[in-house]
Amino acid sequence: MSTNVGTIDRVLRAALGIVLLYLAFFSGLPLFDGSLFKYGAAVVGVVMLATSTLKLCPLYSIFGIKTCRDC
Repeated sequence: MSTNVGTIDRVLRAALGIVLLYLAFFSGLPLFDGSLFKYGAAVVGVVMLATSTLKLCPLYSIFGIKTCRDC
């Protein structure tokens, strides 16, 4: 599989992943007291960080989307 996630997309995904992990474990907001939202946000955050690090989004591959210029 080739890369399909560009630089701006990677930065936004990494930021979203970090924010979701922070909200899930350190924010103390009542919404994230329940396990569904807490672990749901954590899973989505980890997936965002993984796709940012690997420069590969499986959904982009399925739909044929590429946000990088030189790939």
